[in-house]
Amino acid sequence: MDARQVLLIVDVQNDFMPGGALAVPRGDEVVPLVNALARRFANVVLTQDWHPPGHISFASSHRGRQPFERIELEYGAQILWPDHCVQGTAGAAFHRDLSVPHAQLVVRKGYHPKVDSYSAFVEADGRHRTGLAGYLRERGMSHVYLCGLATDFCVAWSSVDARQAGFDVTVIEDACRGIDTEGSLEAAWRDMARAGVARCSSAELANDR
Repeated sequence: MDARQVLLIVDVQNDFMPGGALAVPRGDEVVPLVNALARRFANVVLTQDWHPPGHISFASSHRGRQPFERIELEYGAQILWPDHCVQGTAGAAFHRDLSVPHAQLVVRKGYHPKVDSYSAFVEADGRHRTGLAGYLRERGMSHVYLCGLATDFCVAWSSVDARQAGFDVTVIEDACRGIDTEGSLEAAWRDMARAGVARCSSAELANDR
């Protein structure tokens, strides 16, 4: 186990699972992979979507709007979502089979009522930072591996922001699942490649360690 590496497990929560409020297709398939991957890392960080009721990203907060419509907010374009991962609800909880007892930190995001946050590092307004980059640097970590949900939103934004913060970044592709709305998955992979984010499979990672 390399102490300079960290596994960032993104939003493995009930509302993103099949049957959840914002289900990611086949999202439950990542859970056993994530558990196996976590055992290979000394350093593990979890993220947790954590919205207050009436969050600005919810379609229900905008009269006449429907989920997956796009609107312009003060900080830019925003996809409107079904109410999901509301603080303290069962939907916001981690999947019951997620087993990462040695995880050292949980980063909650999206808790500001008027700003969405896909990234584990910087909120959607580009101004509010979570402190994760500083935490990782203080502990001497330099390479961030990502897995979880959803590839084209929270995983992608987190990976690009990690690169911009100066980290080496690799997305473990088969341990992620995407929403893929209006070509968002292909666009996210392009953005990640442009930012210098590497891709690997869990099998390739196992062979390298």
